[in-house]
Amino acid sequence: MKQNTKRIISVLLSACLLLLGGAVAETISFTGTVAASATHEVYAPIGGTVEVVSAQAGQKVGAQDALLTLSTTKVYAEEDGVVTGVFGQIGDSAQTVAQKYGAVVYIEGESVYSIAASTDNAYNSTATKFVHVGEEVYLSCYTDGKHTGTGVITAIEGTDYTVKVLSGEFLIGETVNIFRGDGAVSANRIGRGTLSRVSPTAVSAEGGIVAFAVKSGDAVQRGDLLFETLDGAFDGLYMSGTDILAGVDGVVSRVDAQQGASVQKGGVVAVIYPEGAMRVEAQIEEANLGEIAVGDSVSVELIWNQDDEITYPGTIAMISAIAASGAEGMDGAIYDVYIDFVPDENTRYGMSAVVTTLDEDQDEEAVEDVDAAEGVEDEASPEAGERPERGGTGALDRGDRPEFDPDAMPGERPEGEVAGDAAQD
Repeated sequence: MKQNTKRIISVLLSACLLLLGGAVAETISFTGTVAASATHEVYAPIGGTVEVVSAQAGQKVGAQDALLTLSTTKVYAEEDGVVTGVFGQIGDSAQTVAQKYGAVVYIEGESVYSIAASTDNAYNSTATKFVHVGEEVYLSCYTDGKHTGTGVITAIEGTDYTVKVLSGEFLIGETVNIFRGDGAVSANRIGRGTLSRVSPTAVSAEGGIVAFAVKSGDAVQRGDLLFETLDGAFDGLYMSGTDILAGVDGVVSRVDAQQGASVQKGGVVAVIYPEGAMRVEAQIEEANLGEIAVGDSVSVELIWNQDDEITYPGTIAMISAIAASGAEGMDGAIYDVYIDFVPDENTRYGMSAVVTTLDEDQDEEAVEDVDAAEGVEDEASPEAGERPERGGTGALDRGDRPEFDPDAMPGERPEGEVAGDAAQD
């Protein structure tokens, strides 16, 4: 409400100054556009492949909004068994964990025994001296035959082979006879070997650990998800997740990654204009450089359409010391000028703007007017969401501007109104 009041008073004062004609010093105007006074680059905290793009140029975002989501590398169980150790934590480097503990996760399979066997002790026949991978066998301990079970041949090298024990109870280190068929028949003996404990399966991966799907003691089946990773390592072992966040409130200028594309850790994936970081970037001809200086107060008129204009107070923040490349006006080279102003909810990047200089009297009156507007009651302002109709402003020298019509302002004009007081002064 206060901001609308300030604008109304500013328009009234400017109109009265225009009516004074020769009493006001000559001003100059030049055009520009609303641009960003600062940018925020969004960096990928870790590498990966883009799974989802959630933002696009021109979209307003909050600091915690996701711009991109990375797809993880998923690690699955390769056998049935029980998880007997989870040595990594979320945020850890999987390679570092594996170097320290031998694996990120261990799985103890359903079969915990293995036999290193040989056909040297097989029954003396051609058939019993020749074994096959995948062949199921009967097992019986050599000492007394009390420990029995079944197994399968998993590997062969010459006369040596390996048997994976599928069932039965045995003692680690005992000697076991191996038979073809369903029982301990001497003529079917295909070898003998020593039983040992099977080492748990070590499961490792590369990248930063994002999530675990299991804990120690969990039973898993082949194909169950164990954990997930992203490429590279997280800074400080702090897992920032699979989403790449905006980091600041503002407007997305551009997104530099597409779905399915790979991003590298530290690479720029998007650029954001922070909220409120707006200025006007304008150009002025060389012949008019002497009319402006850094720190000068100006009026900034934003043009929404032919019938809708809003004027803001502004300050010249910088005048380029180098002429704009490839640009030249009627009166010499063109120079860039940057104007600071306070935007509001109606201001958008790329809006056209007309910047007009103020003389000393206008500058002082504008400051006094803004201060005085702080004390105006809210009911003197238009209702929230409404914009007062506007005529011209005295700060803008536009040849086709219509005469100021006080009746065009909303509401009745009370006695001793601001415009009349300014004209009398």
